[in-house]
Amino acid sequence: MSKKVKINAAILIIGNEILSGRTQDTNTSTLASWLNSIGVQVGEVRVIPDIEKEIIDTVNLLRKKYNYVFTTGGIGPTHDDITASSISKAFGLSYEIHKEAFKILEEYYKPGEFTEGRQKMTWMPSKANLILNPTSGAPGFNIENVFCLPGVPSILKSMLGGLKHKIIGGEPIKSLTISLRTVESEIASSLAKVQENNDDVEIGSYPFFHAGKLGVSIVIRSDDQSKIDICNTQILEFVNKKNIEVVNR
Repeated sequence: MSKKVKINAAILIIGNEILSGRTQDTNTSTLASWLNSIGVQVGEVRVIPDIEKEIIDTVNLLRKKYNYVFTTGGIGPTHDDITASSISKAFGLSYEIHKEAFKILEEYYKPGEFTEGRQKMTWMPSKANLILNPTSGAPGFNIENVFCLPGVPSILKSMLGGLKHKIIGGEPIKSLTISLRTVESEIASSLAKVQENNDDVEIGSYPFFHAGKLGVSIVIRSDDQSKIDICNTQILEFVNKKNIEVVNR
């Protein structure tokens, strides 16, 4: 039986506005959910400021460690949008106008609206492949295994469909949630034993407060449904022995 190939990725959120709390990051959950659905497991998420050296060093570290790296933010028209120029330096490529991107935006804007600031969005590393943007025209790009997307959540989301053919995934990650009327301390040791017996399955426990009552959701994740089923059986065994109520949420 051939071993299943594990494909992984890192997400790199770039932007001072995220670190300052002015903007809430929703791109991580959007990207992670999409990647999981196509069989790419997110191994790491980092948030860094708009500082050239930080971007270069982090991208170079992550692109060697993971199959894919997805960056969000810093590819707009303003002075602090330095992701594209930093990625150019990370790969040792020249930073230049991408002719196809220029043509797309020239046609997108009305005469006189394609200002110098907006033209900045066509500057990319040489050899960049475009990621088309069906929402606002300005494309993202990728170099090798690094994919650079905008920071605006609605625009990023609209661009994921066009990425699917560029990403080779593994088996989609499946999950099962068991919600219990209990507290974590009551199930901690029993859950730890199940995890020990199934070390290639990811098992997490998450407290919740619903309808005025405390509970714990156990989430089992794997690319193999049969392994999820085994864990589910083992968990329900100790749940029944302890007379813990299973709840629907």
